[in-house]
Amino acid sequence: MSHLFSPTTLGNVSLPNRIVIAPMCEYSAEEGCATDWHMIHLGNLALSGAGLLFVEATAVEADGRISPGDLGLWSDETEAALGKVVAAVRRYSPIKLGIQLGHAGRKASSDAPWNGGQLVPESAGGWLGWAPSAVPHNDQEPAPRALDAAGLARVRDAYVASAKRALRLGFDAIEVHAAHGYLLHQFLSPLSNRRDDAYGGSLENRMRFPLEVFEALREVTPSSVALGVRVSATDWVEGGWDLEQTLAFAQALKARGCEFIDVSSGGVSPQQKIPVGPNYQVPFAEEIKRRIGMPTITVGLITEAQQAEDILAQGKADMVALARGMLYNPRWPWHAAAQLGGQVDAPRQYWRSQPRELKSLFGETRFGQR
Repeated sequence: MSHLFSPTTLGNVSLPNRIVIAPMCEYSAEEGCATDWHMIHLGNLALSGAGLLFVEATAVEADGRISPGDLGLWSDETEAALGKVVAAVRRYSPIKLGIQLGHAGRKASSDAPWNGGQLVPESAGGWLGWAPSAVPHNDQEPAPRALDAAGLARVRDAYVASAKRALRLGFDAIEVHAAHGYLLHQFLSPLSNRRDDAYGGSLENRMRFPLEVFEALREVTPSSVALGVRVSATDWVEGGWDLEQTLAFAQALKARGCEFIDVSSGGVSPQQKIPVGPNYQVPFAEEIKRRIGMPTITVGLITEAQQAEDILAQGKADMVALARGMLYNPRWPWHAAAQLGGQVDAPRQYWRSQPRELKSLFGETRFGQR
């Protein structure tokens, strides 16, 4: 059997294969509410045959949105809007659903990428972000507001409230976003965290708030739902967050009941120098898997079926996540199964599409027609 199409588990959640659709921001929500675009986009990806589909980074409070078009889960209105999408996916697809909960911190109030992706100033309808310290993401931007004790409690409680909403909607997995330069990553990295209290300075202190958020979520998340964290394994900047610190963070998460770690990199500083290429982030996942023993998801320029198969066969990760490649080819798992000899779940309405030479791609199917 293909490694990519062998079953696995995240916590107590069983998955039919090891293909993950990574969370991808769509910048198409309205005041945090999912729209018809999300119905079309997620509905399409739900028919892909992947084992797990993550909804895009979802803000736990309005000020925590990356952009004005970000999805949110902080109110009854945002919960109801996302609930309609989830219900439609559940009606037609067996795919497991995850949600990534996050807070943009000082990288909030950005324009959509197709509009340049730059900071939207308050004068143009944007807002001032929150951060561990009043240090802007780059020198041309205003300083964010540093979170005080009340602010830390507010953000932590916002994560818990959003998680409870996600649980009501029936998500199978929750991923805490502590990567890509957003708020929890900002606490971890010495490049963005300049605090001189219990939440800054030493590695133990910089990990404190992200761990407090995770602990609060662990308390409310039942064992039937997988709870994990996405990390940036390195800032790709000298003197910043790095793999050794990530390993310490992963070990602390494991001790607190973290069930998987999704391994990415970068995002906290415009000074980063990333050697982008196929599998460029896989070694980070491999090292975390080897030294910490936590189930790992690897991501980043994984585009070919054999490439994904080799990563898993060589024990470098437990699951492989695709983002842009899945947008380019929403039936990527079908084609990978055809190449590697696997099977995928597909809607009955599409069963007749399988080529004759691949009659077992969707399992044994029979059709009758007058």
